[in-house]
Amino acid sequence: MRTKSAKKHEVVRQWFIVDAKDKVLGRLATRVATVLCGKHKTCYTPHTDTGDFVIVVNAQKVKVTGRKETDKMYYTHSGWQGHIFDQNLEEVRARKPERIVELAIKGMLPKGNLGRAMYAKLKVYAGADHPHTAQKPEALPL
Repeated sequence: MRTKSAKKHEVVRQWFIVDAKDKVLGRLATRVATVLCGKHKTCYTPHTDTGDFVIVVNAQKVKVTGRKETDKMYYTHSGWQGHIFDQNLEEVRARKPERIVELAIKGMLPKGNLGRAMYAKLKVYAGADHPHTAQKPEALPL
């Protein structure tokens, strides 16, 4: 028996849609990251991007458990000394609600070129509308 290694041009990609309304952030992020990596497919190859496209809608209505709404902090740095900025989850949800889901999923993907290619296949929208109806996305069971 020989191990089949998927090539970049052989991968058939699908489009999936996930409704994040009332879903727990961490459980949603792990399932989406698995699909972006392609680990749900039989042709999964660790060094090749075999994943599918994922659309996440209703990102502003995602749920978190415990006291994360006030205690979970997001940090950004401008590059200048001492210019680190922090916001809690409540403030990030008010300004850019899709960033919460994007950062949770991005942290679960591999680091480097391969991870950035997988992250590019993620589309997150704060509301229920998205411009990808032409791709005919299927519902992703969580």
